[in-house]
Amino acid sequence: MSEFLLTVNDLKIHFPIFRGLFLRKTGSVYAVDGVTFAIRPGETLGLVGESGCGKTTVGRGILRLYRPTSGQVVFKNRDISILPRKEFRQVRRNLQMIFQDPFESLNSRHTVGNILEEPFLIHRIGSARERRERVRELLARVGIQQQAVEQFPHEFSGGQRQRIGIARAIALNPELVVCDEPVSALDVSIQSQILNLLLELQQEMNLTYLFIAHDLAVVKHLSDHTAVMYLGKIVEYADADALYERPLHPYTRALISAIPIPDPMTRGKRIILSGEIPSPIHPPPGCRFHTRCPIAIERCYHEEPMLEAMTGAKDQGGHLAACHRAGEYTD
Repeated sequence: MSEFLLTVNDLKIHFPIFRGLFLRKTGSVYAVDGVTFAIRPGETLGLVGESGCGKTTVGRGILRLYRPTSGQVVFKNRDISILPRKEFRQVRRNLQMIFQDPFESLNSRHTVGNILEEPFLIHRIGSARERRERVRELLARVGIQQQAVEQFPHEFSGGQRQRIGIARAIALNPELVVCDEPVSALDVSIQSQILNLLLELQQEMNLTYLFIAHDLAVVKHLSDHTAVMYLGKIVEYADADALYERPLHPYTRALISAIPIPDPMTRGKRIILSGEIPSPIHPPPGCRFHTRCPIAIERCYHEEPMLEAMTGAKDQGGHLAACHRAGEYTD
């Protein structure tokens, strides 16, 4: 039996492009183009990268909100990417998602009570009285007052709406929760409250998180391991502490250099990347980062680097990087 709750093997999600009068396929958007990682029960994997790199698409592909083009999504030793719809529905209750925008993800025409009761109705769990009691328990668990059951989403603040979204995600006691930038739409003062709530729930319910974000400071606070994505591929993977102490990929180094230092007397050395992210419709040959990389060499333009363990790294075997020059940063 595998030690991992979730294993993603060479996941690809390509969106076809149709043009012309007869809507002929003229190309594809290579949103996710060969992603591999695994998460152990009770742990958190942080998935980070700039907007448009494909990290949200990975999360939605795991939950089959997007159908994978190829690859495997193995949950508890079962490839759920090929399950028939009826069989997947039984698994789906163990896989939930917290969306980035709580206002968009909550039905504005339904009361909070109806929103939180819906998962139990879909899976035919409990009587009406038991469902109402369970809704009250969920509200208490996420710090929302009981009278909220009769109110609508627009009557709450952004932080309260996200708490309601979290309550909906944990309603069926899932094992894996995909957190899609759950604090990026919130005020900074509220972000720490939501992050602490997620940590408390993880400890209480032994939840496993795939935490998607573009803010590496947030990911460091929450994650056991971190994977960095760029243009549909993972370019670095490591324990959270190792990644911040010894980043091996130049893209990761640039992202970390952008983290604000909470000391006005200390100035960090910022690495500014030139140019824009290439189009996922026509990704560049060789290393996909070479068009913006400050240390690219001729080899980078023609040969795609593999995601592999850095033999010179102190945490050998657990620190992976896809860079021809990554070995230069292992000291």
